Amino acid sequence: MRTLVVSDLHLGALRKTDVLRRPGPLAEFCERLRGVDRLVLLGDTIELRHGPAREALAVAEPVFAALGDALGAGGEIVLVAGNHDHALLTPWLRGRGARRRPPPLKLDEAGGPRASPAIARLAKAAAPAVLTVRYPGIFVRPDVYATHGHYLDCLTTLPAFERLGAGVMARIEGRVRETDATPDDFEALLAPMYAWLDALADSRGGSWSEDRQGASTSAWELLSATGPRPLKARALASLFPLGIHGLNRIGIGPLTADLSGEALRDAGLAAMGGVVTRLGITAEHVLFGHTHRAGPLPEDHDDLWRVAGTGSRLYNSGCWIDEPVFARGGEASPYWAGRAIEVDDAGPPRVVRVITELGSPG
Repeated sequence: MRTLVVSDLHLGALRKTDVLRRPGPLAEFCERLRGVDRLVLLGDTIELRHGPAREALAVAEPVFAALGDALGAGGEIVLVAGNHDHALLTPWLRGRGARRRPPPLKLDEAGGPRASPAIARLAKAAAPAVLTVRYPGIFVRPDVYATHGHYLDCLTTLPAFERLGAGVMARIEGRVRETDATPDDFEALLAPMYAWLDALADSRGGSWSEDRQGASTSAWELLSATGPRPLKARALASLFPLGIHGLNRIGIGPLTADLSGEALRDAGLAAMGGVVTRLGITAEHVLFGHTHRAGPLPEDHDDLWRVAGTGSRLYNSGCWIDEPVFARGGEASPYWAGRAIEVDDAGPPRVVRVITELGSPG
């Protein structure tokens, strides 16, 4: 069986940066699916933070229809939720919690095609392929585990919005324990924040989320820039480490003020390694997305992608968002859209480029 794993499609993004809404990339992707038995959509498949869910689903349904046609009646689409489409599984997760004594959430649970009305719509669109749902991850093979990677927001040292929110929740609920943790421990810190963000998207038409996204990108450009900068920018950059120091002192951290490309990569890998060890994931290969940074690529140091103290190796499937701010190196950039991970019945997973042209928003 050949499995293709893709992550972070963000279908329905308000600024139309999601490349699979463009005819050229979608056609190229569908052609690549010939000969693939199973397609794993590894989280943030649908952008539910930029407006009402119905708007994102309207963009997603024709894409799912094209993918289902390409895979055919014998094909399977596995949907794994991430942080931006966590609401797809909220009814199912709440149903579990409503039980008198719900069992702990396991590493790989089947939500079923009726996990929510939105999932039922996507399953209908994906026919003749079969749509299944897994959360918080899936064992692609006994030695290959795949999850979106949003749990790393509880552990990363980068001061991103969701890391700060998780830090505040950790002051209330307590930090995720270093051993014998369960997915429920991570959900306790993250799910309340997701529910709040989803409610904002529904009530404010996504404008708040888009403004926040734009502000975050602008701040990263400003704080990570090198060379001459305006006086105001230099002043803000000089104050930023003081703010991080303050957050660390009140127990929100540990956080770092280093926002360089290397820091983004290293912090993401270190945090994902922490997720692996805390959850006791023993798979030899662990696949994730979330950070939008594909790898390991040929120029990457292999040791950075090894989880310390375990036999696990990390792989990131990259993203399908056209983000020129991050993908400054063009097609060679690890943030360039259109990569995936191939998994066969044996052998290590492979990071591959699926599409060659991003097209234009139109």
